[in-house]
Amino acid sequence: KDLEENWGPAPGTLNTNGEELLVFGKEFGNIFIGVQPTFGYEGDPMRLLFSKSASPHHGFAAYYTYVEHIFRADAVLHFGTHGSLEFMPGKQVGMSDSCYPDSLIGSIPNLYYYAANNPSEATIAKRRSYANTMSYLTPPAENAGLYKGLKELSELVASYQGMRESSRGIAIVNTVVEKARQCNLDRDVTLPEEDAKDLTLDVRDGIIGSVYKKLIEIESRLLPCGLHVVGCPPSAEEAIATLVNIASIDRPELEPPILGLPNIIATAVGRNIEDVYRNSDKGVLEDVQLLQDITMACREAVQDFVSESVSKDGRIDTGFVDIIGRLAGKKEDPWVTALQGTPFASADKPEMKKVFDYLNFCLQQVVKDAELDSLLKALRGEYVEPGPGGDPIRNPDVLPTGKNIHALDPQAIPTSAAVQSAQVVVERLIERQKADNGGQYPETIALVLWGTDNIKTYGESLAQVMLMVGVRPKPDALGRVNKLELIPIEELGRPRIDVVVNCSGVFRDLFVNQMNLLDRAIKLAAEQENESLDMNFVRKHALEQAEEMGVSVRQAATRIFSNASGSYSSNVNLAVENSSWNDEAQLQDMYLKRKSFAFDSDTPGAGMSESRDIFEKALKTVDATFQNLDSSEISLTDVSHYFDSDPTNLVQSLREDGKKPSSFIADTTTANAQVRTLSETVRLDARTKLLNPKWYEGMLASGYEGAREIQKRLTNTMGWSATSGQVDNWVYEDVNMVFMEDEEMKDRLMETNPASFRKMVATMLEANGRGYWDTSEENLERLRQLYQEVEDKIEGVE
Repeated sequence: KDLEENWGPAPGTLNTNGEELLVFGKEFGNIFIGVQPTFGYEGDPMRLLFSKSASPHHGFAAYYTYVEHIFRADAVLHFGTHGSLEFMPGKQVGMSDSCYPDSLIGSIPNLYYYAANNPSEATIAKRRSYANTMSYLTPPAENAGLYKGLKELSELVASYQGMRESSRGIAIVNTVVEKARQCNLDRDVTLPEEDAKDLTLDVRDGIIGSVYKKLIEIESRLLPCGLHVVGCPPSAEEAIATLVNIASIDRPELEPPILGLPNIIATAVGRNIEDVYRNSDKGVLEDVQLLQDITMACREAVQDFVSESVSKDGRIDTGFVDIIGRLAGKKEDPWVTALQGTPFASADKPEMKKVFDYLNFCLQQVVKDAELDSLLKALRGEYVEPGPGGDPIRNPDVLPTGKNIHALDPQAIPTSAAVQSAQVVVERLIERQKADNGGQYPETIALVLWGTDNIKTYGESLAQVMLMVGVRPKPDALGRVNKLELIPIEELGRPRIDVVVNCSGVFRDLFVNQMNLLDRAIKLAAEQENESLDMNFVRKHALEQAEEMGVSVRQAATRIFSNASGSYSSNVNLAVENSSWNDEAQLQDMYLKRKSFAFDSDTPGAGMSESRDIFEKALKTVDATFQNLDSSEISLTDVSHYFDSDPTNLVQSLREDGKKPSSFIADTTTANAQVRTLSETVRLDARTKLLNPKWYEGMLASGYEGAREIQKRLTNTMGWSATSGQVDNWVYEDVNMVFMEDEEMKDRLMETNPASFRKMVATMLEANGRGYWDTSEENLERLRQLYQEVEDKIEGVE
């Protein structure tokens, strides 16, 4: 009956031939491999606008009915992150038979392979569909490297170093500037219009330093190459990139405490690594080069450390991985040898040994293969060892994979270390916004809180919100973070920044105590009657909105929003993925309808209440939008969630002056945290992944699914055009050149996955049709013909 209210009488229109319900899959004796149905409303713009999610459709219910009652499965293995079962409507926790996840999974034991770096959604699967979530390793990571024009530019920069004061050096600067423009770096680096001969040596050094810094940023970015194969340990090369990044982080929480490798190496030449980071960020050529030398020394040391453990096929030899034990009688450790003949040869050996003892432990965990063993144990009904989920670089305790994932104690965050890290990001964010806004402080920042990010970082983005409004979280005697301390304006040294916080549905489910804490913190700031409104934007806006709406200041200071209970996402991502939207106003309406449910700490237990008026009024004051990237595996275009929660264009449509807010992304994936604009980050993503031969060749090597991953990145890139307008035209031009114009690449995609290639061609045509890509009629005509070709191939037309 409930299904018919949403979908009409059975069999409906989905997963059916009109008379029967269809279950897609294939039986192999005692094994049935099936494709889980979709939510069903992805292509229906009217359903996407509903503020609450619909019931499963008839075909979805039939699928699980078939698995349990007709095929009579003894267990089900959900494979991949994530599915739609656990996100069906129902209670957030404590399922009953009226909740769809409970009624669909029935009595079947639910085993679930889940990405180790996604503990928040794994927790939802555990709570809402009773899953035993066994972790699998994220795809192997490598440095992005440089290619084509970027590689040529790097060679020019290297040649400048020895000729900087000569006439040849001047000519090289002119060539670098020209080449940088050809590589579309002029939006990322300030390039001069005048001839280099009219510039001073310091200015020329600054230009080269800024270009070099950008090239290093691209080259060193970690990216997943290909897809992970369950039960297949990483190659030596893959392990090195991960280990270098593990070694780069200071770990004061360990016993004994460990300094990061860059810190130790910088100290060897009398420098503080933080100073080197700061100067490199400013494009100071000498320190850009020093930081690159330090990075290369780290890679060499780790390379030499790992090289002795490589078996003939290039994989880590698990039989000989205890390198430190084998080297006990050796005269010099390999990491010491690696630094000989460099300026860093005097690096502190005891500190280095602590780092490599730790890396040896990490390497052994990386190569352990517990993933298949855990599945076999679970199928036998045996105990699967639990372990934390998260980023293996930040928290190597996530390794080895194959553990039954758990998250953390939500009442223990944000930790003091997370507050310190958050302070750095908040300061850099405000500095960046002031620099781009004529020295003016932002009055309101709209930001997103994700469940997984806060688990991985122990609450860094939670702490960011509190620090923006000038409130410090404090633990009680038992270590539970449930107290607040107002930071005096004199200590804060700046105004209290107002916030509009959009919590993901997963965050809402996992961190209700923290939502309570945030709401109390914002209302505490709003009630500071003795502070000047010029120094307290939270109170300034709350007073204006209270008068306008006829409510109390506390009610007007409501700033914590999410979906209705039991619903997830704004559905903007589904609309974009299925091209089921008319215009950007429709996407913005979806966002407002689905994300305008407020949390109120003054009414405990009441859940989320629809508060669209105050949501819109708060968004009208936003000067900047902001999100966090916290791990190298997932960036802006890897998943659709980031643009799904982006309100940049929405804020512009709501602001009375029609001004587009600034958009920033904090990147804390390395020891040197960065705050970049959204457009900078989208360009960085495009250069290091979608347009990077190392990335797309790695994906194509994984076959059908790898081609689909390429298509997903392109779709998500267009999603950013739709929600923010921050994708440069050259990104689409280069995509067209790499994947559509190249005959060999076109044929490979057509053979590997014609359905995904058709979607890529359609996305390019859609990007042009919606005004996101300006190109020649010749390109468009070729794409139209190409669409017909791939359509014919799929239909079997000769």
